[in-house]
Amino acid sequence: MKLTVAAAERLAAALLSAAGMDEAAARTTARCVVMADVWGIASHGLLRLPYYLQRMAAGGYPAGARLVTVRDSGPVAALDGGGGLGHWQLWHAAELAAGRCASYGLAAVSVANSGHCGALGLYTIPGIEAGQITLAFSNGPAVMPPWGSSRPLLSTSPLAAGIPTRPQPVIVDMATSAVARGKIAALAKNRTPVPPGWALDAAGQPTTDPDAALHGLLAPLGGAKGFALALLVEAMTGGLAGPYLSAEVPDMFDQSEAAHPQRIGHLLIAIDPDRFDPGDGSARQRLDKLAASVADAGGRLPGSRRKLPRDVDPASPLDLSGQTAAELRAWAGRLHVPIPASNELSWLLLWEQRERWHMTGPGNREVAAIERGDGVDALALSKGHHAGISRAKRQIGVPAGQFGSAAQVICRQ
Repeated sequence: MKLTVAAAERLAAALLSAAGMDEAAARTTARCVVMADVWGIASHGLLRLPYYLQRMAAGGYPAGARLVTVRDSGPVAALDGGGGLGHWQLWHAAELAAGRCASYGLAAVSVANSGHCGALGLYTIPGIEAGQITLAFSNGPAVMPPWGSSRPLLSTSPLAAGIPTRPQPVIVDMATSAVARGKIAALAKNRTPVPPGWALDAAGQPTTDPDAALHGLLAPLGGAKGFALALLVEAMTGGLAGPYLSAEVPDMFDQSEAAHPQRIGHLLIAIDPDRFDPGDGSARQRLDKLAASVADAGGRLPGSRRKLPRDVDPASPLDLSGQTAAELRAWAGRLHVPIPASNELSWLLLWEQRERWHMTGPGNREVAAIERGDGVDALALSKGHHAGISRAKRQIGVPAGQFGSAAQVICRQ
């Protein structure tokens, strides 16, 4: 299924708002969710939205959660997220950290009692745009055992870093487990085997079964050294921000825990490079030289293929799996959210109903939806142009001979 970036953001924001989230928070969350897909991190994109909505409905992510300041000394601020979804909360924290760093040269902002925040590298962007180095840390449910053990103790312990190199920034975004758990969730949804060495089952035995891996354990990246790095991330998040250590955090993928807030901790640290040179810009020059040396050596900078949000074309297409698309449509129906005006969605809906329509013709409800423009190509609807119909078909790969009668319905004046 194909959907434009703009349409995906509208749909995600509408779903979150209908679930009770403040509209501004919903828009920020939707942008962060969709940007994960734009970056090619589908495991942290729209695939996750049904899980978020389920937890919101159950109370595990309180829809009305507010971000409040617990303590603020200027360069250091501690916030509490009230158990809410983490995307909009951490984005606010990132903007706050960038602003404080501009004043003080260094800044640290924590968000306690929060929820999953998606792709952690996104929250380095406010710092990058302000010319700052930003470090981001987060925790989550325990899935990683200590080296040599089979008892889950740490999360995937993700960390991210943004470095404002020119002409293109460096964005590091990685789990300290052998693989991000979201990738395991994506494999489980598609019933795809897990590569050997990524995961263990609940008994601590190596497994390639995606369901067993999702509810089992993940190996640390690089063995004992990877666990040591993960422990550092846990200290920065569960330890400093809290209130839960990873062993206490409810699992997003466990439906029996959907009503329990995760109470995850996040931490952002921003650093102004200009405060580390005599005022001649030499620190930034060295950072640029470092980045250039990677390319000169034939390497690729981390995050070099990731666009900043300001550079993303809202009309660019996104590819969603059939299952994710079906789940989003189900939630749209449940929350009474109209499908955004997008020809690719309209043709998908027509395709799903083709057999019934072939036998009985579209009913009044379907015709009314088409005439409202719910998911219909605007040119085809308003002008009745067959060229618009053909273009809509081509955009989603529908064979030219399909949708004969349905196309006539769309072309009604």
